[in-house]
Amino acid sequence: MCVGTCTRILGPCLLILGFLSITANILLLFPNWEWCYLSLGQISKRAMLMPGVWGGGLLVFPAAIQITGIGWRWKYFSSSGTCCKMFLSILLSGLALLGSATCFILSGSGLTEGPLCLYNSTLNHNKVQQWGYPFLEMDYPVFNHGVQNYLYDPSLWNSVCIKPQNIVGWNVYFFSSLLVVSMVEMVLAALQIINGCFGCVCGLCEQKK
Repeated sequence: MCVGTCTRILGPCLLILGFLSITANILLLFPNWEWCYLSLGQISKRAMLMPGVWGGGLLVFPAAIQITGIGWRWKYFSSSGTCCKMFLSILLSGLALLGSATCFILSGSGLTEGPLCLYNSTLNHNKVQQWGYPFLEMDYPVFNHGVQNYLYDPSLWNSVCIKPQNIVGWNVYFFSSLLVVSMVEMVLAALQIINGCFGCVCGLCEQKK
């Protein structure tokens, strides 16, 4: 595929993925469409780090905009110096790769540890409701039945956490979305690094009409 054609595809794709990443992370801050938990600080720490906003979004946008501008010959990207522009796209794509990789790691960590929620904790053989991460506590009663990972047993999703409502499913869906989006961003950023290297050597390799 021609370098210029590849650039026109990769740029807009990264833009769309960046917006999807930001949207998914913002939704993690409002479980079940409720605002009160954010104001009370009762949101998962991985969601509060907002890796989808800065990692999968803001760090990806510079590369996405620059690549799209080169591919579609926007006014401020249509000047001469193709090698310099493609070299800049390599650097920005490296930044996007770093951001999306960080988002991937933090989202995976958030998915593994489970949500912050109100649950019934056993303290001195008494049941006490408290806020925490019940799926990190392997001595929690539900794990006595041989279940070692809540992701493999959706029946636990609505039986362990009391508040916020449906928080387990909410976290799973949106952290999984961030994982998929950031993984695709990593692939596209890596492709653009390779594409940029060819662009420095061969130019955009488009026939002039």
